[in-house]
Amino acid sequence: MTGVCDVDLLRATPANSPVPRSTSQITGGSPTPVCWVVTEGAIGMENQALGLAEAIGLPTVIKRVMVRAPWTNLPAQLWPRPLSLIAEGSDRLDGPWPRLLITCGRRSVPFSMAIRHASGGGCFTVHVQDPKVRLSNFDLVVPPRHDGLSGPNVVASRGALNRVTPQKLAEGVRRLVPQIAALPHPVVAVLLGGTSNGFRLTPARTSRLADQLLELVQSTGAGLAVTPSRRTGEENIAELRRKLSGSGVFLWDGTGPNPYFGLLGLADAIAVTCDSVSMVSEAATTGKPTYVIDLDGGSRRFRRFHDSLHADGVTRPFDGGLEQWVYAPLDDTTTVAAAVRQRLGLAAQEPTECHWT
Repeated sequence: MTGVCDVDLLRATPANSPVPRSTSQITGGSPTPVCWVVTEGAIGMENQALGLAEAIGLPTVIKRVMVRAPWTNLPAQLWPRPLSLIAEGSDRLDGPWPRLLITCGRRSVPFSMAIRHASGGGCFTVHVQDPKVRLSNFDLVVPPRHDGLSGPNVVASRGALNRVTPQKLAEGVRRLVPQIAALPHPVVAVLLGGTSNGFRLTPARTSRLADQLLELVQSTGAGLAVTPSRRTGEENIAELRRKLSGSGVFLWDGTGPNPYFGLLGLADAIAVTCDSVSMVSEAATTGKPTYVIDLDGGSRRFRRFHDSLHADGVTRPFDGGLEQWVYAPLDDTTTVAAAVRQRLGLAAQEPTECHWT
């Protein structure tokens, strides 16, 4: 059964798109899922956990779980008996328990601890990111290196775990609309985040970035493929649309299939805003020149992350120019997957793609 994902619950979706869920039986007729991915449903969290599950290669079920009011207003560490507080509409968390549980995000921590206890230790629990509780509550913890955690059950990652694989990139390129596929090379993919708790993307900053990108196109003949996110904001997108209209430029308008994987696969170089550890990590997983676009704001934690990748020769700041360099792609997801398989007593294997129907 290893290496085959449940075709009812996993669909080929872009890295920053929601993933359908299901609690149906696993392909092959097994009544018990081998791996559960449990999150509150946030796309960024789910994709990190799902990327690890896909790389491990065991049959997997995605479960999105929230607690009911008033517990949603309290820190997760204060939830008593979390398995009894699950909100209506959430997926069920009851036995038989899986062999492997992968969680990501602080609000999934109590569920991981409760399932580990309920299974009598029979469920191997992996938590991605810093759980903010004692690390001994998990069989394995996978924090980013810039968080500075260490311990016998810690495998730190340089960046965020993700779902980027050569197979997904190739499939993404095949699905690109002709307007993108026909862009002149070199193609520069521009991945835009936006305003968050720590960063600000203003129309003025967007205008300066658009000027840099337009100059790059005019001076090098490069093609430009720009994909904004929900955090980019309509005012900023309008500024991009105003300045970047013309041949050789594609600005995704949010309609049709998300071209994210396709852009990563097609691009000769990638420029990504600094506000998203996940997007920078996904870009750096491709092994292609990855530029970081600076935004106002930030934190020491983000600075440690960016300084680390820059020191490793992975990323460079975007200044409007275009260079080529070579680095070892981030392979955090496959490295952590190998560590999990080893601890589960499973034979080493290459990451396995899901088979879609």
